[in-house]
Amino acid sequence: MYFVYVLQSLKDGRLYKGMSEDVEERLIQHNRGENRSTKGFLPWKLVYSKGFTSRLEAREYEKYLKSGVGREFLRRIV
Repeated sequence: MYFVYVLQSLKDGRLYKGMSEDVEERLIQHNRGENRSTKGFLPWKLVYSKGFTSRLEAREYEKYLKSGVGREFLRRIV
């Protein structure tokens, strides 16, 4: 199973969107500073995730969340 997840920085409130097969382990990696694009905004908390049966579906949904319409959707739910 593939998951699209959204993290929120507790430092400045910014959102990060990603995809993983193991969201909990991925959150740990982000909070250890192992991701270059997120390590300057530690710590992170998981605010949204959605599961998909295929990698392709998950990737398409991740792209949607990164679009203008997807960002609006996230503003309303977070």
